[in-house]
Amino acid sequence: MRKSYVMMKILNRIIGIMLAALLLLPVSGCDAFRKLAGRPTAEEIELMRIEKLKQEEAVRRHRIDSLAAVQREKEDSIAIMDSLAQIKGTVLNPSEIGGLFTTKLDFKYYIVVGSFKSRHNAESLLSTVAEKGYKPILISFRNGFNAIAVAPTNSLREAFSSLKNVRTEAFCPDDVWILVNE
Repeated sequence: MRKSYVMMKILNRIIGIMLAALLLLPVSGCDAFRKLAGRPTAEEIELMRIEKLKQEEAVRRHRIDSLAAVQREKEDSIAIMDSLAQIKGTVLNPSEIGGLFTTKLDFKYYIVVGSFKSRHNAESLLSTVAEKGYKPILISFRNGFNAIAVAPTNSLREAFSSLKNVRTEAFCPDDVWILVNE
C-alpha cells in the first residue's frame, strides 16, 4: 500500500507538471520546448536568417563591385587606345610581325624602341638603352627582325605611361610602339 501511495504521488506530480506546461504553452510558445530539446529558439532562428541574408548580400555586392572594376578597366583601355592614337602610337601583336622566335615572353606589354634585321645593330641599341638605366630585352621574331623592348608590364595603363616616359629619351625613335603579347 505504501508503494502505491508513493506511485500515486509521483504520477500526480507528473500530471501537474504536464498541465502546467500545457497552460504555459500559449504564454511561452514553442521556444521553451525547443530550448529543452536543444533546438534553436525563434529568436535564434531569426538571427541566423538575418546573418544568411547579410552573407548573400555581401556576395552580391562583391560580384557587382567586380563587374564594375572590369567595366572601368575596359573603359580605361579604350581611353588609353584613343590617347595612343592621338600621339600616333602603334600597338602590334607578334603574329602581325610573323610571330616570335623568342621562346616565351613573361609579360603582356612591351615598349619596343627599335627593331633591326642586323643582330649587331640590335645589340648596340641594347647596350645604349641599358646605359640609360633601363633593363632592355632582346626579342627575336620569325621574320628575322630583332627588337629591343623595355618596360615590360601586364597593365595597358602602365605600358602607356611607360611609352610617354620612354619617348623623352634620346635613344627613342619616333616610331616606338607597344608589343602586345597575347
